[in-house]
Amino acid sequence: MKKKPAFKPYQQHQMSFLPINIDTLIKENHVVRVVDRAIEKMNTKPLFDKYEGGGASSYHPLMMLKVVIYSYVDKTYSCRKIAKASRENIMYMWLTGNQHLDFMTINRFRSERMKDVIFDVFTEVVNLLIEEKYIKFENYFLDGTKIEANANKYSWVWGKSTRRYKENLKEKCKELFERIELINKEENTEYSNEDLEETGQGREINSDAIKKAVAKIDSRLEEEPQNKELAKAKKTIEQDYLPRMEKYEEQERILEGRRSYSKMDYDATFMRMKEDHMKNGQLKPGYNVQMGTENQFIIGYSIHQRPGDTSCMKDHLEKVEEKLGKVPENIIADAGYGSEENYEYLESKQLTGYVKYNTFHKEASKKWKSNITLVQNWEYVPEEDRYICGYGRPLVFMWEQNRKSDNNYKSRVRVYECLNCSGCPQREKCVKSEEIFANRRIYINRRLNELKNQARYRLCSEKGLEMRSLRPIEVESVFGDIKNNFGVRRFMLRGLEKVTIEWGLYSITHNMRKMATLMA
Repeated sequence: MKKKPAFKPYQQHQMSFLPINIDTLIKENHVVRVVDRAIEKMNTKPLFDKYEGGGASSYHPLMMLKVVIYSYVDKTYSCRKIAKASRENIMYMWLTGNQHLDFMTINRFRSERMKDVIFDVFTEVVNLLIEEKYIKFENYFLDGTKIEANANKYSWVWGKSTRRYKENLKEKCKELFERIELINKEENTEYSNEDLEETGQGREINSDAIKKAVAKIDSRLEEEPQNKELAKAKKTIEQDYLPRMEKYEEQERILEGRRSYSKMDYDATFMRMKEDHMKNGQLKPGYNVQMGTENQFIIGYSIHQRPGDTSCMKDHLEKVEEKLGKVPENIIADAGYGSEENYEYLESKQLTGYVKYNTFHKEASKKWKSNITLVQNWEYVPEEDRYICGYGRPLVFMWEQNRKSDNNYKSRVRVYECLNCSGCPQREKCVKSEEIFANRRIYINRRLNELKNQARYRLCSEKGLEMRSLRPIEVESVFGDIKNNFGVRRFMLRGLEKVTIEWGLYSITHNMRKMATLMA
């Protein structure tokens, strides 16, 4: 006889006279408890100071901060989804004390309340890591990555094109102003080249100058209402030249020295992103994220609009020092940061830099050492201040010149030139100039060479070898975790301020998740 199956009691609609304690349903080492404990230990006064007195009561700032940070740990970035989770997910219900949030409240808190305090919250997390001995704050592994902005890749504005269009428009304005003057010889005699707004001579033609020219045309039209040439010119200026000039001036204002920006996100700069698996490398609007780690915890970050890492190092470390009060003693970075400016900055701050330069690994190869066309393999005669090339021909000192970096850092370069390269078997490989009688010319930055020698000595020391071996598994693995596990391939928010908040939340949540992992 077949036995009757047995089932556990199922009484879905049975009423419970005692409320369920959600706290008992959450494991002790769950990451939500780590978030809760960490925020409770923080100094959140800067966040409380963002609230003004009066009006309706607000949700508690600590509760809102916990919810937002945990939502990023939970990979829930949408405000609507966070609001939905506050009603349905026991983790969020536990954090909120069973208060139901709406998405507008969450959005305002993330965008407005946290705008000025995100670095303060991040700093408190770093201080907590130091206090609980997760990090020693001795080593700073620095690297950068480019993250695509929330903008169309075809929405570009190029600074070079803007300047060219503006100059062409100036020439058209000059031609039109000159043509208007020829209408009335008497007026041409009166104003001549002194009427700078109209003639465009001697004064910058801008939107203000064009508006003044329109005003003068109006006064002339009052005297000559039948002058069709003047009326046509006024229409051209008002409907074409003036709007275009104002547009170019606005574009130059947004650029602020940058080479490009996106029409959808003015703060985003077009940068060459890394190639995908199909070898598609292309310019896209994005931000340069600079980040430093220790023990795979993020202890510093900053967002930059410059594509190159070299020009970001100084600004990044200054921001870290401003927020944390100091910078770890040892700075470890790859060859993208090896410049005279950066080496000098580390030295001025008495920081020990384990920073490679672009030819560090090549110099150890047999191919490099056997290449007689390289200056590094030539003999230098200090008594005569000259170099002897691989074929025995002297290069004498010619002059010194100044060079300026993107950060306006000035360096001094000495120029040497060979007296005669004719008949040299390596002339075609050695001399880059296409001129027939051109000789080999080299540019020597003695201070940079001195700093490179110091860097090489540190990098090849026992401590340097240790730092070099740790760098790839430190900061690069953290970038990989955020990109692959968090799915951050593109920013969701627009504008430098909001992007800074977004990456700050990613950094905080990464540290929280790692703390929870180590506690498990």
